[in-house]
Amino acid sequence: MTLREDPCGCPDETPTAAPRATAGDTPPCACPGRSHRGRAWAELLRLPALFSVPGDALAGAAATGASPNTRTLLAIASSLCLYEAGMALNDWADRDVDAVERPQRPLPSGRIRPAAALTAACALTGAGLALAAGAGRPALAVAAPLAATVWAYDLGLKHTPAGPVAMGTARGLDLLLGAAATSGSTRPALPSAALLGTHTLAVTTVSRQEAQGGSPVPPLAALATTALLTRLVTRRGSGGPTRGRRPATGHRPATARRLATGHRPATGHRPAGLRADRFPGQDSGALLTTALTAAYAATTARPYFHATLNSSPPLTQRAVGAGIRATIPLQAALTARSRSTATALLIAALAPLGARFAKKVSVT
Repeated sequence: MTLREDPCGCPDETPTAAPRATAGDTPPCACPGRSHRGRAWAELLRLPALFSVPGDALAGAAATGASPNTRTLLAIASSLCLYEAGMALNDWADRDVDAVERPQRPLPSGRIRPAAALTAACALTGAGLALAAGAGRPALAVAAPLAATVWAYDLGLKHTPAGPVAMGTARGLDLLLGAAATSGSTRPALPSAALLGTHTLAVTTVSRQEAQGGSPVPPLAALATTALLTRLVTRRGSGGPTRGRRPATGHRPATARRLATGHRPATGHRPAGLRADRFPGQDSGALLTTALTAAYAATTARPYFHATLNSSPPLTQRAVGAGIRATIPLQAALTARSRSTATALLIAALAPLGARFAKKVSVT
């Protein structure tokens, strides 16, 4: 197969010459070289996986009790850049291994030059840090160790026992980036970051054997982790910002004092503090949290179970893809339990979009 230049000046890898245009015809510029390069970059950067990124910052913002703002948008943009930097760097670092195990990947197949992938990783990292700096010093203070963790994972930790822990840490830091950018504080978001990081750790552990298959233990452990996270996220009183709590003054409200002394209002009506409709948002938030957590568990349960029964590469890769997609309903559930219903629904809406694009470009 030889390369030739078609009329638009782009290389055409078709083995036969294109039919010549007849007199009076204007030949269209069919440039397969461009489309092939675009698809190669889409594969390198795992573009469908990008739908799992905005929910990190949004869940972090919700955990602080603050509404998303322009700094939250900067945090999301920073996260997207750092995530894609990690994808490009991952394939650059694994190009020799992929040449043996997955020669169809963009770098070993020659569709993208290694130098271009490394350059993209550096540029995206710089852009991510610059965007975080625009969101404020607290955001940059989280983005810097996040970028360092991404590079450490791809260049050294990936094939060590610390690899899954590093990846889980990176995802947790990404959630904290949203909290720091939105409110300047990360402490309220630590529980959500730990839960999301644990999910990522489990998925990464399974992904370590997606090329060759292996033991049923990692997918079985991931299945157990999903069950545990489902229980923790839906546990009553486990999440939500501190807003709305009673001040720690040591005094009980008048309603509580009347109940303690046996007195009730003379009107015969229940005190306002005991009305079931006093906090309707809490009931709807709990229901939405339960529904989104159920969606999270349903996304991963069957693929993990199948990979446990048969740890072949195809089933393992399917389990990894399901784990990545399940990140979105988990982010939405964490957001819903923080009483940010609208934001949770917005995150949940990204799931079908990610699944749709994943049919065209693999997320693994």
